[in-house]
Amino acid sequence: MSVSSSSNTPPGVSYLMPVFSEATHIEAALDSILAQDYEGNYDVIVVLGASFDGTDEILEARARSDNRIRVLDNPSGSIPDALNIGLAASFYPIIVRVSARSVLDPSYTRVAVEALSRTDAAEVGGVMRAVGTTDFERAVAIAYDSPLGLIGEERHPDNAEGQAETAYLGVFPRPWLTKIGPFDDDAHRGQDWDLGMRLREAGGIIWFTPKMTLAYRPQPNAEELSRQFFITGLWRGDHTRRYTPEHPVLFYARPIAVLAVLLGLPLGCLGYLGVVAGAQGFGAFISWLLVCGLLLPLGYFLTTVVLAIKWGIAANARTGAALMVVFPSIHFSWGVGFVLGFLRFANPITERLEA
Repeated sequence: MSVSSSSNTPPGVSYLMPVFSEATHIEAALDSILAQDYEGNYDVIVVLGASFDGTDEILEARARSDNRIRVLDNPSGSIPDALNIGLAASFYPIIVRVSARSVLDPSYTRVAVEALSRTDAAEVGGVMRAVGTTDFERAVAIAYDSPLGLIGEERHPDNAEGQAETAYLGVFPRPWLTKIGPFDDDAHRGQDWDLGMRLREAGGIIWFTPKMTLAYRPQPNAEELSRQFFITGLWRGDHTRRYTPEHPVLFYARPIAVLAVLLGLPLGCLGYLGVVAGAQGFGAFISWLLVCGLLLPLGYFLTTVVLAIKWGIAANARTGAALMVVFPSIHFSWGVGFVLGFLRFANPITERLEA
């Protein structure tokens, strides 16, 4: 399914952007698309769910001033519905999925299309660089790029170009999306993983190139960050249940570690009560064994402090302090979400949260 053009003109590109209440970031995202150095024709299809922060007005003004921007309604507000609405309305042979929080590097599209043509891949993805503007957002960016940040190792900027299990957002030849069918409207999140699995099952390859980069604007506070990673964990758990990952140890180790830390505190306290109460014999052995559970939350706390000092203080003290909130917000929200998603609660919980 080659993307090579029959003439010297590069193939046209359709950008698909689901949007919901992103007034703070939407203009920067659109500007980065319009500033691409790609020489082919393109259009920008923004699919808008009900928004309450002025996003509607911003998009209406942008669409009036530039006929390459089309704004479509998404009554359900669901991301897969938005992607399917945009896909049905598009007509160019290359589909570029973008986020309202993403800022594409100028060469993003050109590098992606060149990689698709060179590799005949079903999807190409690159590096997502988190970029914050406040101390908290900068702490989130540091956490994202750290080994403990839960970002897919296959997307690390130091990795060599090659095949990957999934891609962030992604750039696709239209024939591949036609072949495997629409985005799964049952997957409120995690379309990257679901689509990547279906593309590979259909015989396609997913290609990673570190030359293809974009900036991502992190969540501005602990509440929004925790909500994001809880929902992400829900759908990663659901995805892992439905599709066996290529690296299952990596997927299961993280939620198991989070659960171990969460259980270590109450079990350790229970064991301490047994020791204080003077348990004897086997009871004393069990009590001391449970007390050892306190080492898990203590070890996590000390590790968080050390890493916050190591990585955060290099920026400033406030960013370092924020890291001590950011890491638990990411880890525990994602870990609990993963377990609930694996137990088939992803859909009902997401529907309740987004009602």
